[in-house]
Amino acid sequence: MTKRKLGNSDLSITPIGIGSWAIGGGGWKFAWGSQDDSESIAAIRKGIEKGINWIDTAAIYGTGHSEEVVAKAIEGIGARPYIFTKCERRWNADGTIYPSLRAESVRKECEDSLRRLKVDVIDLYQVHWPEPEQEIEEGWTEMAKLQQQGKVRWIGVSNFNVEQIKRAQKIAPVTSLQPPYSLLRRGIEAEILPYVQSQNIGVIVYSPMLSGMLTGKMTRERAANFQQDDWRRNNSEFQEPKLSRNLEFVELLKKIGQRHGRTPGEVAIAWTLKHPAVTAAIVGVRRPDQVDGIAGALDFRLSAEEIATIESFQSSPAVSA
Repeated sequence: MTKRKLGNSDLSITPIGIGSWAIGGGGWKFAWGSQDDSESIAAIRKGIEKGINWIDTAAIYGTGHSEEVVAKAIEGIGARPYIFTKCERRWNADGTIYPSLRAESVRKECEDSLRRLKVDVIDLYQVHWPEPEQEIEEGWTEMAKLQQQGKVRWIGVSNFNVEQIKRAQKIAPVTSLQPPYSLLRRGIEAEILPYVQSQNIGVIVYSPMLSGMLTGKMTRERAANFQQDDWRRNNSEFQEPKLSRNLEFVELLKKIGQRHGRTPGEVAIAWTLKHPAVTAAIVGVRRPDQVDGIAGALDFRLSAEEIATIESFQSSPAVSA
């Protein structure tokens, strides 16, 4: 399988990586509902068996729990996958979440992540959000120190705009950007992707299937019955009038995928990977069987005609009921 070099790093990564937001489990503000850790571990291991060579997590996912699950999943594995994680989102004892890029906070988060992940070094350490914005320079300076001291190999940012990336670059090189990008969320195309491509900053996009919407498994019934602590309950993409339009779009992706024996989710992932600025996509998995529905995207590429068909649908007006 073809691997891609991530920005200015020496990391050669597969076109898709294992995302571990949902495996953080329930009981926190941005949860996806309850989750079986044994299923999470089996899913991660199956992804690695399929050849995926990196895992993306964050301290805030499950307020530390996702990193602990990742540690269990990679324990005893011979060729360990690259581990990417993030700092900046902190939490209090009562579960309230707050941002911090103060130097001492970034360092503590790094040390806590190293402990939870049970690794000696983090392959890619990322600032999760550029907040508080006035602390970007202080936080990035500390990130550079962690790299110099060998606690992390490479440093990147997530959810930054061009101006914020430039502020970080004045202090130390930015290896990667992690932005949201999917067929239904294309805001980074105009300014951000051209800039990072010109700067040799790698891009690992998240939510390429828009949090499950484009997998082909979403239905009106499922969207109406999300668990109480599933953050998608309040996402407009899973509510009318967008829901019907999105489900209609998925039917088109199904037809395209069927020609190749691929799922609509793999079509959605492959679409993000066609952009020359995109290095790879993060794909969340919660169960081993879900890996089969995304692994095909490692090598699958859309034709120019299929891309044009997708663009035509998106540019057409929605039909009122």
